[in-house]
Amino acid sequence: MFRRTVLPSGLRVITSKMPHTRSASLSIFIGIGSRFESDADAGASHFVEHLCFKGTQRRASSKEISEAIEGVGGILNGGTDKELTVYWCKVAVGNFESALDVLSDMILNSKFDSTEVEKERSVIIEEISMTQDNPGQLVNLIIDNVMWPDQPLGRDVAGTKESVGAFTRQHLADFLARHYRAGNVAVSVAGNVEHDAVVESVAGAFAPWQDGPAEKSVPVDDRQNAPRLLVDNRTTEQAHLCLALRGLSNLHPQRFTLDLLNAILGDGMSSRLFLNIREKLGLAYDIHSYTSHLQDTGAWVIYAGVDPEQLPSTVDAALEELGRLREEIPEVEVTRAREYLKGRLLLRMEDTRSVATWLGAQEMLSDRILTVDEVVAMLDAVTSKQLTEVAHSLIATDKLSVAVVGPVSAADLEGRLKL
Repeated sequence: MFRRTVLPSGLRVITSKMPHTRSASLSIFIGIGSRFESDADAGASHFVEHLCFKGTQRRASSKEISEAIEGVGGILNGGTDKELTVYWCKVAVGNFESALDVLSDMILNSKFDSTEVEKERSVIIEEISMTQDNPGQLVNLIIDNVMWPDQPLGRDVAGTKESVGAFTRQHLADFLARHYRAGNVAVSVAGNVEHDAVVESVAGAFAPWQDGPAEKSVPVDDRQNAPRLLVDNRTTEQAHLCLALRGLSNLHPQRFTLDLLNAILGDGMSSRLFLNIREKLGLAYDIHSYTSHLQDTGAWVIYAGVDPEQLPSTVDAALEELGRLREEIPEVEVTRAREYLKGRLLLRMEDTRSVATWLGAQEMLSDRILTVDEVVAMLDAVTSKQLTEVAHSLIATDKLSVAVVGPVSAADLEGRLKL
């Protein structure tokens, strides 16, 4: 499925040849995200990512950068998460060299113009304000803080208005210099490309980049011995609920077992949460669950948006569904969820960007890159007994965390948080 080369600088190049496609997708992953940040650096990864789109010595403005890709029908974007920053573009295969030139120029030669720093500071503060005004997004930030209080994993990736307001141009430039190092980077390319040619092009584009030690993330503090609840009381039409348990890390041998368990619980319209809480009880329009796997921890989260008066009933019903997972799961349900996950994975792998992301993210976060066939085999190997064992190990009252945004109080849920 892929080939991998490590350059002398330490930069890793992964390619997947997809000869039936007419596109090439290029993703550049940097091993830096919000969990690597001190309190003084909160939001710096995200701020730096924004600034890399604002102009270089060769392309003086964001307009020139975007036109270089969009002018040939391509797509250009970036993103920052807790453990990674990524810059990516998707172009017709004949424009791959131009796309590589644009992305490498952005990362190596961004000007960090003082005027652009001030403008982007205002943009990011507005981004933070927008999240605060969106209760559905806000509750997903709050649940992280409930699970991981007083540590980087519990913070908004964008930082705070105070931390963003305090950044100087030099602070951000120094942050980039510490973390944007060749040994902390993977370049992933998927499409109708040849590996050796891509390696040669990447080596040339990033020739000025020297390796050096990258800073490590702050170890997680996962200690919890009682349920936690945080309510942001505000006037909204709905109460937005996140109900979470501690999950499994990206390297845990049972992580795919948990993903299968989650598919049974709340992934899709055939899941237990959807069929019971929406279809049978009519309590919610949007009800689903998801897992997140980080380097040394994880989360398993249920989200629902409900009428505030129906919040207690929704919490009761969601907890009941979690509890039922500790019972033996019918084989027909296991098969349905397994085929659902396998089908979704296989469909994603028809897209060059999905393949580039699949390979690059694993290179940065895992001990090895799994192929699609290997993951399918792992899903096929999961047994009902393993599902029950994982459910018993994770579904516990003392590991429960709940966040709510809406016109409710903590008293509405006190005494209900039991599994």
